[in-house]
Amino acid sequence: MSRTDAGHLRYVALGDSQTEGLGDGDDLTGLRGWADRLAENLARRSPELRYANLAVRGRLAREVRDGQLAPALALEPDLATVVAGVNDLMRPRFDADEVAGHLEAMFSALTAQGALVATLTFPDLTLLIPLARPLSSRVTALNARIRDAARRHGVVVAETSGHPVVTDPRLWSVDRLHAGPLGHQLIADAVAHALALPGSDDSWTSPLPLEGLPAAGRRTVGGELRWAGTFLGPWLGRRLLGRSSGDGRTAKRPQLLPVRPPQDGASEADPPLSQGPLDEGPLDEGRLSPGRRTASPSP
Repeated sequence: MSRTDAGHLRYVALGDSQTEGLGDGDDLTGLRGWADRLAENLARRSPELRYANLAVRGRLAREVRDGQLAPALALEPDLATVVAGVNDLMRPRFDADEVAGHLEAMFSALTAQGALVATLTFPDLTLLIPLARPLSSRVTALNARIRDAARRHGVVVAETSGHPVVTDPRLWSVDRLHAGPLGHQLIADAVAHALALPGSDDSWTSPLPLEGLPAAGRRTVGGELRWAGTFLGPWLGRRLLGRSSGDGRTAKRPQLLPVRPPQDGASEADPPLSQGPLDEGPLDEGRLSPGRRTASPSP
């Protein structure tokens, strides 16, 4: 990966809520997420790194392609990550070939322009969300097509599926739909390993220590019903109303900007230009500015 070592990368991240960083921070203090963590890793060796994050929560693969590919190409990245499809998996009508087609179009355009592109496979979340069991075959089908498309275009694949650690509840936020801080770090480590970054290894695949595994990991009927009412119900409600959690939002970091690597255990990236009332005050250390909002959020 000579371009990574050369110290002149322009890294652009495309995707949905996981790449935006939901579950790692919040909208008031700013979201971090695995892509920010990967950028911080790159900046340790390449201080001149410039990083943009175009991801917006709730986006389908088609919407990522339609709304983010052209801006990404205009930024002329040396490195790009493309992760999308989870929101498609959860829709009543799902076509793995169609979703993979949108991903492949992005792979093709970015690699044709000279970017090194990385993507992920998705874990089967049945152990975290028993109600997601019907989606298991969809995940398997989409992962197979992601691998095939990546192979055709020389895209690097971080295989986050197939490792038991990825369904450890400690890696996930309370909604079980988004990674928590530890999970975002694991994804960043997985992508760094797939890119063969100096200092990276496969330690991210190792199980977490058994001590500390919360009793909440043992699901109960009552707990599942409470989870469904708190998180699944609102999600289904938005779908029925034709709304998305990303309505009115734009990218949190639409321009290529410098990244300050972590120091003394902290982690911080230079925030983007002012993005409205949410970032008028100082940001907590270790957070990027929250995503921009252009209209009222959907419920």
